[in-house]
Amino acid sequence: MTMDSDTNNSDNKESGSEEEQQEEPKIEENVEETVTFKDLGIVDVLCEACAELKWKNPSKIQKEAIPVALQGKDIIGLAETGSGKTGAFALPILQSLLENPQRYFALILTPTRELAFQISEQFEALGASIGVKCAVIVGGMDMVAQALALSKKPHIIIATPGRLVDHLQNTKGFNLKALKYLVMDEADRILNMDFEVEVDKILRVIPRERRTYLFSATMTKKVQKLQRASLQDPVKVEVSTKYQTVEKLQQYYVFIPVKYK
Repeated sequence: MTMDSDTNNSDNKESGSEEEQQEEPKIEENVEETVTFKDLGIVDVLCEACAELKWKNPSKIQKEAIPVALQGKDIIGLAETGSGKTGAFALPILQSLLENPQRYFALILTPTRELAFQISEQFEALGASIGVKCAVIVGGMDMVAQALALSKKPHIIIATPGRLVDHLQNTKGFNLKALKYLVMDEADRILNMDFEVEVDKILRVIPRERRTYLFSATMTKKVQKLQRASLQDPVKVEVSTKYQTVEKLQQYYVFIPVKYK
């Protein structure tokens, strides 16, 4: 009898401890949910912009990167597409712009035109109430129209490296000598597309005294080399897990007849 009751007691203890273990993550989740953009140090006017975009709570990368960025540090962020990384660098840049208004304030380098336009849309949406002006400078578009956009001295330039170098070399009166922020988004893809020479040219003509944010889905040798060349004492922020799909990304299988493949 006593042995049975002992085993029952130990079973109860084990199941009790298992229940406790299962409950713990729930408590953590609730704590995570309560973090707001204001808690991270974002000013009210930008918190309101986040609310208008229906950004209720910061994503993981935003929670990690924003406080570090607001401290004025360089960042190397490992995060996938769809993780909210644009907000992670756009909000600190806009907050700094509010404190020290200046034209040609930030440059965001991206590997593709599509990504450049997406980033521009987010900057304009977040900065709508504070009058932020952006220019998208990418290949396949009219150089003259772009030169005109640059002559209006936008606050934020979002560019692919090749086309930006074209303008730095050929557009009169355009330079980035007063630049305060450089962001290299999807740096692994920028380097995989053989933009190394262009990135090097850009790094040579922008101020050494600046803040630099480098975001990449993977940490390749090329990215490590770029990090050493362009960042000063960076803080590493990592929320990506290899082979893990971003939580909010929707995936579908599409079955296609062989003859259409």
